[in-house]
Amino acid sequence: MLYEADEAAWHSTDAVKSTHPDESLVQGYFARKTGAGWEVAYGRLNESGDKFLVAYLATQSSAQDKFTVETFTPPKEDSGFFLSAARARVAALNELGSTPRPYNLATIPAEGGKFYVYLYPAQTKTGVYPIGGDVRYLFSNDGTSILEKHEMHKSILDIDTKNPPKGALKIEFSYHTHVLSDLPEDTDVFHVLTEKPRLPEMIGTQHFIYKVEESGAIRIVDKHDWKK
Repeated sequence: MLYEADEAAWHSTDAVKSTHPDESLVQGYFARKTGAGWEVAYGRLNESGDKFLVAYLATQSSAQDKFTVETFTPPKEDSGFFLSAARARVAALNELGSTPRPYNLATIPAEGGKFYVYLYPAQTKTGVYPIGGDVRYLFSNDGTSILEKHEMHKSILDIDTKNPPKGALKIEFSYHTHVLSDLPEDTDVFHVLTEKPRLPEMIGTQHFIYKVEESGAIRIVDKHDWKK
């Protein structure tokens, strides 16, 4: 879901930019999966913070990477999901604090009408994929309360898939250690699915070594034979 939301944000942004939008009307965007596919709302909170003003709504067409854009003049007021997501965005960014690099944000549904907010480093160089320095929040359904904070990784690693280490012919997989828990994280799978070309990711924890396959599947591997 996180990978799909990221793809939807990417392709819908391209579609919205092609309409030459009024950037003063957009302070953020939020993706939501519906029965018909993904839709992404672009807009801002109103002055009182009780409505999200949707200026542009990008809706996924039959092709996964194609979006049609509807413009609302004046912006359309939303007091549901997009308002909750916008409130949560403000709270999550305030909780994260200032960072030396840009971050992406995604909202994913959770049980009982709640939702997760993911904050993870944005890719800034072609072929270089960051992993780490990310956090997941669980928010109340109105987006005003952080119910749970889960730090997924501490350090940020930039994986350069185009330049193998000195002496290597090519990159077969990348590897990182995980000290915060004994399990892989959501963004470990997201990282593999995002890479082009996709590469397996090895994750070393205190007791296990996991392998995230190119498909996103996870398995435990023999510590003495990582490629097994």
